[in-house]
Amino acid sequence: MKSAAMILGLAGALAAAPALANEELAKKQGCFACHAVDKKLVGPSYKDVAAKYRADQGAAAKLFDKVKKGGTGVWGTVPMPPNAHVPDADIKTLVKWVLSQK
Repeated sequence: MKSAAMILGLAGALAAAPALANEELAKKQGCFACHAVDKKLVGPSYKDVAAKYRADQGAAAKLFDKVKKGGTGVWGTVPMPPNAHVPDADIKTLVKWVLSQK
């Protein structure tokens, strides 16, 4: 019985690991200076971004460009600065993580 509970607990932890790893990546790249998972700071929450783009098949490409190049006007007048220093692979991972928020 204990071993089954340990296996289930470990499986749950492993399933959550990518989400936690991507949150750590967002922290590492400085994303949390302007964004939070569930509330607006300077920029929109990640949950709001995911909800806005949920039905948009081209969302990942749009958000990749927005993160890389920056922009303004989508969420108000405060501009999002470009993040050209962030590796493309990290941006793709972060965008996928943001779009997975519920």
